[in-house]
Amino acid sequence: MCRKIVWIFFVMVMAPVWLSAQELKARITIDTRALSTPADKKAFQTCQAALNNFLNNRKWSKETWQPNEKIVCNFLLRITEAQGSNVYKAALTVQAARPIYNTNYDCPIINFLDENVIFKYVEYQSIEYNDNRVSGSDPIVGNLTAILAYYSYLIIGLDFDSFSLRGGDPYFQKAMNIVNNAPEGRDITGWKAFDGLRNRYWLTENLTNNRYNLIHDAFYSYYRLGMDYMYENETEARSAILNSLSLINTMNNDIPNTMIVQFFFQGKSQELIRIFKKGTPEDKQKAREILQKIDISNSNTYKQELK
Repeated sequence: MCRKIVWIFFVMVMAPVWLSAQELKARITIDTRALSTPADKKAFQTCQAALNNFLNNRKWSKETWQPNEKIVCNFLLRITEAQGSNVYKAALTVQAARPIYNTNYDCPIINFLDENVIFKYVEYQSIEYNDNRVSGSDPIVGNLTAILAYYSYLIIGLDFDSFSLRGGDPYFQKAMNIVNNAPEGRDITGWKAFDGLRNRYWLTENLTNNRYNLIHDAFYSYYRLGMDYMYENETEARSAILNSLSLINTMNNDIPNTMIVQFFFQGKSQELIRIFKKGTPEDKQKAREILQKIDISNSNTYKQELK
């Protein structure tokens, strides 16, 4: 079942129909507490408003979206260093969620920290982005909008993946187009395979490489077959979520230490504990064994909470 068909049910049950709108209900916040210059802080108030306009008013897909379908997402851009000549280093936290059918609960689809952000900003400079010219006229200026566009496509792709099997593929390809045509410069990082093992390149590579097809099955099983049916049939929904964990475990056994596995579990530990605490002893044990193995950073938490 595709995202739009699913949302028809959401709209009929939960909300009236409005006129079409953009895809994202985004909020970007710029944290300038690390800066000592008042002029810089004032410039970023203008920048924050311009970037919010960029994210929320740009059309990111060809689909027609209703206002109630918009994907709620938050971007926190924490400026860590002013390097002079209006060039800044920053860390970007990206969070997005999607509503779960028949509940008031928003389930996280991305909770990721990108520490490789460098860009140039002068107050009132225009915020521009073009898929056909990703780096713009100045790579260090274009890097910030390229990064935000990249995560916008990623958010939309993951959202579609959660509603229909492989539904996010066109948007992951758009994100890969940004990676392939990303701004280049001496201090610009995060776009190349050799920049590290956990960056924008590897995240999109994992989402577009057929070797990792099981991750798409896992996304669909977790959200559409699992979380969306938790109210209707908790036992079957929990079984679907356990199946998604088994799929990821199989992939992890075949291809260990991939970025997408770590990415999938960020922000999900407490959600998974709540789900399996109510399960049968057998389901609880199986979930605990898998989660301790593949979500290593939360291994002790699962051991304690899923006894």
